[in-house]
Parts: sequence; C-alpha cells; structure tokens
Amino acid sequence: MRWISILRVVVTFTLTIVAALAQVTTSQYDNFRTGATLNEKFLTPRNVNPKQFGKLGAFKVDGAVYAQPLFLSAVEILGKGTHDVLFIATEHDSVYAFDAYRPGDPPLWQVSVLDKARGETVPSEDDVQCPFIRPEVGITSTPVIDLKTGTLYVLARTKIRRSVGADEYFQRLHALAITTGVEKFGGPRQISASVAGNGAGTANGQVAFDPLYENPRAALALANNALYLTWASSCDVDPYHGWIMAYDPQTLARRAVLNITPNGREGGVWLSDTGPGVNGDGNVYVPTGNGTFDASSGGRNYGDTVLKLVLDGSSLAIRDYFTPDDQERISQADADVGSSGPLLLPDQTGSHRHLLLQPTKDSTIYVIDRDRMGKFQRDRNAIVQMIRIAGGGYGAMRTGTATSSSRPATTTCAIIPSRTACLPRPQLPVQSS
Repeated sequence: MRWISILRVVVTFTLTIVAALAQVTTSQYDNFRTGATLNEKFLTPRNVNPKQFGKLGAFKVDGAVYAQPLFLSAVEILGKGTHDVLFIATEHDSVYAFDAYRPGDPPLWQVSVLDKARGETVPSEDDVQCPFIRPEVGITSTPVIDLKTGTLYVLARTKIRRSVGADEYFQRLHALAITTGVEKFGGPRQISASVAGNGAGTANGQVAFDPLYENPRAALALANNALYLTWASSCDVDPYHGWIMAYDPQTLARRAVLNITPNGREGGVWLSDTGPGVNGDGNVYVPTGNGTFDASSGGRNYGDTVLKLVLDGSSLAIRDYFTPDDQERISQADADVGSSGPLLLPDQTGSHRHLLLQPTKDSTIYVIDRDRMGKFQRDRNAIVQMIRIAGGGYGAMRTGTATSSSRPATTTCAIIPSRTACLPRPQLPVQSS
C-alpha cells in the first residue's frame, strides 16, 4: 500500500475554516493555471509555522500518485451524509474519495477503472519503456470536476496481456459520479483518432493515435462545455506526436482532434504537472515540445510552439501562435518550449493587457501578448519580453502579489521552483530576481 500525506493546520484551527473552503476542481485551481487561492483568509505566514501547521495524518491508497488531488466541500455521499471530500487518483488505476478531515478513516468510496471481466491490468514501466513513472502507469493526468453535473473526469491507461499475439493497450475517458464513483454518460469512452499525414508512424496516409506510445501527462481541462485532453510520450520513445482532443462532457463523444506534427515527428504536449490555459473567451493555450516545425513556410507542424486554439465546430483551429526564432537549436538541444504549462496573467494595464508566461527547458520565460502572439520571425522574437532564469522551467508556475521597498504594491509575480519573475504594472519590461 502507498500512503499520501496531507499538511494542514492543527485541528483547533481547521475547525474554524470549513465554511470558507474553496473548491479545487482542476489543476492549479483555475483555467488560468495561477496556482492562487484568492479567497484564503486564514493561512498566513504568521500561523503557518512548526507549532501550528504540520502533518495530521495520511491517506492509504494502492499506487503512486502523480495527479493533483482535488477537493470539494459539502458533498452528499450516498448513505454516508455530507463530507468535505478529497479525490485522489493513482497509477494503479484507482480513484478514491476521502473525508478530507479524517485521514485514518476508510474511503467514502473507491473504484478501479480496470475492466476485470476483460482481464485488464495496469501497464508497467517496462511496457512504456520509460522508468520515470514506476512501477505502473495508470492514471497520471490530473482529473477535472464539473460542478454542474457532479462529475469527475478521469483519463486512464490499461492493458490486456495476450498469451498469443501482441498485448493490447487502451486509454479511456471515464466520467464518475462524485457521490458514488459510478460511471456516467455511458462511459467509459475509448480514446482513438487518426489524421491525414505522412509523419512518423504513418500507415496508408494516416497517422493514428497509439495508446501505448502516447503519454497523457498534462491535466484535463474543462471549459465552455468541452473537455480537453492532451498527449506527449514516455521518455521520447518514437514514434509519437503531440495530440490535443476535445470531448463532449455529457455524451463523451469526441468533438475535435489536432495532431501537432502530422507531417513530422514528436511535438509532444508535456506541460509537466499543469494543464492547458483557457481564458474567458474559450481560447485554449497549449505549448508543445521538441519536434518538427514548418508552419511559417506553409507546413502543418508546430514543434516548440505556444498555440492559441479555439474549438470551431468539429475542428480545433489554430488562431495564433508563437515559435522562438531559434526553434531549430531548441529542438536539437532537447530544450522544449513546452516543458512546463502556460500561466495566463490577470488583465494588465497598458498596451499589453492579456499576457501569457511560458517557462521552458531552455532557461527562458517567454512573456507573450495573447492578443498578438508574434508567430515565427526568423531574425527576432516579436513578443513582450524574454526572461533568462537559472536552470530550466519545470513544474507549474503560480502567481502572487509582492509588496516591498523594491517593488510596487501592484507587482504581479510568477513563481516556479527556486525562481521568481515579477511584472510591475503597468510598466514593462519584466524584472527578474
């Protein structure tokens, strides 16, 4: 058994905060991927200290946990009353609902998304030829919750071992009731897709989605009545492509599919442990990794690019994009633009009101105007600012405000592990520290 530990303020303190708890329905709290709890009223630097803040318990689960746990308050669990619920998904293809304040209790419900009747098991690190997630590779992406329908959406990988012939691999989208874990909307829905192209792995003029080679690392996103799922690879094991798909959250029917490099290779959607950014207008922002790029010369390949997408009928249309002027060097150096997820800043003043920050493996944060992203310019980057950082950009960023003698009170800061970049408003350029 595995244990997942929680940190929270001592009981005498937590009892006062139940009514003010924020729902955590998606990776990094919101679709801007800010990582910011804007209504926090109780946790402060003064009371988050060794005497008042620490481990109170651990939740027993059956596998490694890479997906961010999600949280809902005041959920009515069938036959068990009302609880503040912590949802946890594991690499053993299990999903748990726990009372967030009673880590020693058994789960309120637990389900396995494996189809035992068909003999399904969980793929292993050997199956995917990659030791980064071990020993099993089941549910990796952070799920997402639809509050309107009370549904938890989960993307899971499974396997059927064959004594004769090749083993079979599957990825499925599950829609689980938050109160029981029961499948909804006729789910699960098996993931499949193909697009016209002549890229890596092409057969008969089609590039097909491969459930073994495609690794769903980024979080699921829910916006404007659409679910967005994305894929990269495991350890760059070829052939693979970046894929983005949109699904209907009520029918689980696939609405649109986009292959990042249909006439090339790679271009995975990594995003580390965060998800695509989505603004209020329904524009979806997705950075890609190393791979073929030829969009500036009429091609269809978008390696090392930050894409602005919109769901237009049955297609995911590329409305704008930014690709660094040295993309070829970045790709050859394995210095992915999309090593981390995008951060959409709140509206700014001045001439660049809608900004996106994209940290990269190339020790750079690109500050991009979401209204004019800059596309590809061979001799320059037509963006707002480039910030050099010590080391690569991995993991999620988060925003906050900073007040000090050296920064104005209206400074917005974006933080990634061990680095902080601050954007004084309305002045540009960005300052780094």
